[in-house]
Amino acid sequence: MDEVFKALADRTRRGLLDRLHERNGQSLGELCDGLGMARQSATQHLGVLIQANLISTVRRGREKLHYLNPVPLQEIQERWIDKFEQPRLRLLAGIKRTAEEDMADRPSHVYVTYIESTPEVVWRALTDADITAQYWGHSNVSDWQVGSSWEHRRIDGSGTVDVVGKIVESSPPNRLVFTWTDPDNPIPDTTSRVTFDILGQDAIVRLTVTHEDLADAADRARAAGGWAAVLSNLKSLLETGHPLPREPWKVS
Repeated sequence: MDEVFKALADRTRRGLLDRLHERNGQSLGELCDGLGMARQSATQHLGVLIQANLISTVRRGREKLHYLNPVPLQEIQERWIDKFEQPRLRLLAGIKRTAEEDMADRPSHVYVTYIESTPEVVWRALTDADITAQYWGHSNVSDWQVGSSWEHRRIDGSGTVDVVGKIVESSPPNRLVFTWTDPDNPIPDTTSRVTFDILGQDAIVRLTVTHEDLADAADRARAAGGWAAVLSNLKSLLETGHPLPREPWKVS
């Protein structure tokens, strides 16, 4: 939290966040354009924001694209706003929607969180049906082999499947890619795509979730709130042994 507050305290860094809020997924050159400072200075400010986990980066070819990450802001909200029953700040609501830009050939949403765990444990938490039921409200069911199908099943006893897809890449314990669509989707080619990148170092896991090719604004809005809630619940489960005391996607 100290790094997040420090990063937000600087006007230039807040300006960089505003730029990404206006258009997410920009390169360093695009962010520097019209900024009125040297490229090296902008890089240093971006480094502080990345260190605070407020910005994540994804390489696309030779470019490094920058994306706002709403997870630390949600944690601030839970720790410093909801606790004292203050009205939700408009700034937080705005930044939470930052990944709603519809940009061709670029990820629609990128979320990063850091978990005290190992890649093997995080991989199992993402692929074990019983564990996903504990923090997601659904069981993710598959053999997780490339080409296999997967299902996102409710755990209310109905057996209803809300999401289906195909496994595109499965490289335990570091990378998992699958498609994501409604089971009644009449046009399977319009499916979105989810990528989990799992990087471990010194008992810390950097988990990056990229959700791209979303169909419309409604899907983008659901993804913006949904992934932040799921990742927060996953982090709590792995670090404390239990999920959050209340399902975070039901917190208004």
